[in-house]
Amino acid sequence: MTVHSTAAAAASRVLVLDRDGRVHARVDRALPPAEALPAPVTAAARAATARRGRRPRERTVRSELKRLLTRGEIDAATQARDRRLFDDAIRTARRLSGTRRSELEGVVANLHDIAAGGGLTAARLPALFATLERNREWWTHGSLLSYGQRVEFSDSELVWQYYPGEGIQLQVLGTFGKANGLWSAGADGQLRALLDEMLALASQRGGALAWEYYFDFGGGTPPWTSGMAQATGIQALARAGQRLGEPRYLDAARRALKLLTLAPPTGVRLTTPLGARYLLYSFAPSQIVVNASVQTLVALHDFAQLGGGSTAGRLFRAGDRQARLDVRAGDTGAWSLYQLGGPESDLSYHELLTGFLHNLCDRTHVATYCTTGDAYSRDLKQPPALSLLTRRLRARRHALVRFELSKVSRVGMTIRRERDGKVVLSTSASVPYGTHAYSWNVPAAPGVYDVTLAGTDLAGNSGRATGTLEVLPRRGRRRAAV
Repeated sequence: MTVHSTAAAAASRVLVLDRDGRVHARVDRALPPAEALPAPVTAAARAATARRGRRPRERTVRSELKRLLTRGEIDAATQARDRRLFDDAIRTARRLSGTRRSELEGVVANLHDIAAGGGLTAARLPALFATLERNREWWTHGSLLSYGQRVEFSDSELVWQYYPGEGIQLQVLGTFGKANGLWSAGADGQLRALLDEMLALASQRGGALAWEYYFDFGGGTPPWTSGMAQATGIQALARAGQRLGEPRYLDAARRALKLLTLAPPTGVRLTTPLGARYLLYSFAPSQIVVNASVQTLVALHDFAQLGGGSTAGRLFRAGDRQARLDVRAGDTGAWSLYQLGGPESDLSYHELLTGFLHNLCDRTHVATYCTTGDAYSRDLKQPPALSLLTRRLRARRHALVRFELSKVSRVGMTIRRERDGKVVLSTSASVPYGTHAYSWNVPAAPGVYDVTLAGTDLAGNSGRATGTLEVLPRRGRRRAAV
């Protein structure tokens, strides 16, 4: 998922498809940089997921459009237009080959599955068929894409992102991040155009105005939503509503706020003994992503200050009580965790969280946010701390040489025989913080060996530690002490 700072965003490189069918690269100065993405899903994994989740298709896209028309939920023009877009996409896919064909077919399959599951509602039609049409355009005229590449179209402000097997998908969080960038830059015309496009693509979810995702991602099946994306949208709408004098934007923000009051999987609020957490993904209530929690609070705080009313204030206070604990729990002492109980952040997520904490500190002056943000800023400049733990081994044994590391780094270990400096082991690996070990076939010659540990963290800071290791003579068949 694409995330952003609430301050002026750094520029990002995107590919843009022009009306004449040509692709060119440009720098979108309002669009925040993309974060590191999870590894792409393999074709085999996608096929297995599809087999597990596929329902019998008594309902089809065509039959669901007809049902909506019969019930009076859409008019004949809408049904005819969407039917034509659907038929055009299928015909286009048949003319394509290779990746272009498989990507467009993947988008068609997502639409089929949503219809088969009863999720093809009138409110979702604009976003679903815009996705279908943009994919038909891109895979007919656009270039092949690398995983996570973001693209735009010359007649739109929306941001799309490529997920292999799923085509290009509307990047809700990235688009609202761009809206905040346009707000910061004072680009009011583009900001208005972007928000008008997004309002037209909003759906209804549990009675709330919502922006949903319509593709398989991280174990979630469509349609799903994101608390961080929703909150950032609320923030962008409220900011624009105030500056542009547009009550409809503020009204949309208030209607969207309801999603943060609903429990998953419909909503994103997870009630806790202290207050509440607002989930990054509606389908993953056990995944507590710290940067998402902090940014959601920044957005809620801003909305409460911009006329969000008592509900926004209550939601902020409930999240704030829980986030103070979560932020502390996500601090390893030398780096940040991406999610509680999970791995450390990569560099982009650590920098992102650092910025979010500074933003929240500026707004609330809460010590936890301020001191942790300052600590994370220092972590970006501090080298990793290493220490050798193993001090004695037996000769002619396969053993483990243990060491301790303060934060995720690439760590090299070199062992030299002290008497002549001969290197008897040289190895390295990327490892998280904590205790680790490299294997070593201990030489036959007893004596003292010099050990050098050299680590480089994600920010490029280098640390070093040295120590000695005594190799004892082999003692019969008895087990060597490690």
